Amino acid sequence: MRLTILGGGGFRVPLVYGALLGDHAEGRVTRVTLYDADPGRLAAMARVLADQAAAAGVPDAPEVIATKDLDEALRGADFVFSALRVGGLDGRATDERVALAEGVLGQETVGAGGIAYGLRTVPVAREIARRVARTAPGAWVINFTNPAGLVTEAMAEELGDRVIGICDSPVGLGRRIARLLGARPEEAWIDYVGLNHLGWVRGLHVGGRDELPRLLADTEALESFEEGRLFGAEWLQSLGAIPNEYLHYYYFNRETVRAYQEARQTRGAFLRDQQRAFYAEAERPGQRPGAALAAWDRTRAEREATYMAENRDAAGAGDREESDLESGGYEKVALALMRAIARDERATLILNVRNRSTLSVLDPQAVIEVPCLVDANGAHPVAVDPLPYHAVSLVSAVKGVEREVLAAAASGSRRDAVKAFALHPLVDSVAVARRLLDGYVQDHPGLSYLR
Repeated sequence: MRLTILGGGGFRVPLVYGALLGDHAEGRVTRVTLYDADPGRLAAMARVLADQAAAAGVPDAPEVIATKDLDEALRGADFVFSALRVGGLDGRATDERVALAEGVLGQETVGAGGIAYGLRTVPVAREIARRVARTAPGAWVINFTNPAGLVTEAMAEELGDRVIGICDSPVGLGRRIARLLGARPEEAWIDYVGLNHLGWVRGLHVGGRDELPRLLADTEALESFEEGRLFGAEWLQSLGAIPNEYLHYYYFNRETVRAYQEARQTRGAFLRDQQRAFYAEAERPGQRPGAALAAWDRTRAEREATYMAENRDAAGAGDREESDLESGGYEKVALALMRAIARDERATLILNVRNRSTLSVLDPQAVIEVPCLVDANGAHPVAVDPLPYHAVSLVSAVKGVEREVLAAAASGSRRDAVKAFALHPLVDSVAVARRLLDGYVQDHPGLSYLR
């Protein structure tokens, strides 16, 4: 089986390759093609993967091929993993800076920053979807490109149900709750529903019994894990659910914006500087075997330890616990998804898929994030209970913003783009929305299409 990774020079590619090295079953991935427009990043990542294969001692490790030719990368692919970052980390740092100057959130998937990122990513994602449909019509696309739900919906316009979005946030949240309740994560049914980076765990069922009320009744237990420290036990008990960590940007917006404004540098700027140093080291010629992988491991550990640091500062939650530093597991979700489709091994996974009739407040084409049954025919969302009204308002508002982003990317209309900013719950003024768009268009060449 052949896998193509778009954004193959990206920092998280070794997570995917590491999962593939551990798969020895029949029908496994035997060739990985890395596609990236940056030859230096491609070379660095190929070196890290070679170190990984050598360290694993796997004699039949998947072959790795690197290319800057998109059609060559797609041709013959069974699965296409999309992990692009349009504008790079420089673009992310700009998204944050422009938004914070207006006193609003600039996070890469939430609020003004997410809209700016979506406006420059959707046209690229649509073109890639068209290229996949033409060059590899039988391939399944697994999308991790952010904003993941929005980009998956854009690609679905061309690919239908053959594009499926994944995210590691629900996986990590479900795992933490299950372990806290003494359950094995793989044996628990997680009642999770919402949009990407805007969802709630409403139940965790083990042996047919919902164990979440037991956790919600225990204040000490609630405050012992990451989301409990982030949101506070009292708020979780009020909600009767455990929100995805990204909802901290909504529930504690003022505090978070203030923490971001007071930080020495934004998350995007930190990652930009950190990864520049890593790639410079990994690309250096004449290194000893294993040096590139060692540099990647050090960089990843620092990246995980500082994740959402500003939110934790705003909440007074302290440093991350060692148990929270594990990878969220999106590479394991991707591997499980590929196995289920390619081998018809039924699996239940939380994925980003078209709504159909799952949530009555949204239309059938809206991409949502819910548990899905996966088989050879793809991912099928399961029936879920209706959203409570407080969740309906947020989900509907943010989906409305996503639709305006899709419309602006298709029309090239500044008016549609301003509307997307102005309608977001975290942007409080049409005048601010106009200034945001002006700032982003000025600093992002990728937004020059907006007229």
